[in-house]
Amino acid sequence: MSDLLFATNNSHKLLEIQEILGNDFRILSLKDISLDVEIPETQETIEGNAVQKARFIHDQTGMDCFADDTGLEIDSLEGRPGVYSARYAGEGCSFDDNIDKILAELTGIENRKACFRCVICLIINNMEHVFEGRVDGTITLSRTGTDGFGYDPVFLPEGHKQTFAEMPPYLKNGISHRGKAVLKMVRFLKQQ
Repeated sequence: MSDLLFATNNSHKLLEIQEILGNDFRILSLKDISLDVEIPETQETIEGNAVQKARFIHDQTGMDCFADDTGLEIDSLEGRPGVYSARYAGEGCSFDDNIDKILAELTGIENRKACFRCVICLIINNMEHVFEGRVDGTITLSRTGTDGFGYDPVFLPEGHKQTFAEMPPYLKNGISHRGKAVLKMVRFLKQQ
């Protein structure tokens, strides 16, 4: 089993990625290596943030690592919240606040098409590699389900009758944006 350092302080993402990877890799968190830092996210794109976070942790530790950034992009909101998905309702907001804001902005709007995008930047042997996953769907009229995190209770993936928050983890991880990006990274790592 190989170790991979994941440049995140988000315990939900850590658990989800470990579930996707199974027993092939063991994910080390920043806490596991006693690194307590605030990771910058100041770029204007999801890709930019993923690269910035991976470079920051690689520079701090010298270790091979990866970072991700994820965004929900809603067609009728011109791609918002996008790169600001985690703080869409303002700094220090909760995901309930973010969901309330998008549901309010979508009131009376028929086009509720959206996609989740996840970009992973892996730095291994001082080389950067970028992997992207995407899942299309729609924003529901209200919250449904209690699993998952973030916008999961209002995201209905295309071709499914359950929101991400209603799905068991194995099903969500098999079709999600993060699952697709992680599997691309794993395929790459296994070829190394």
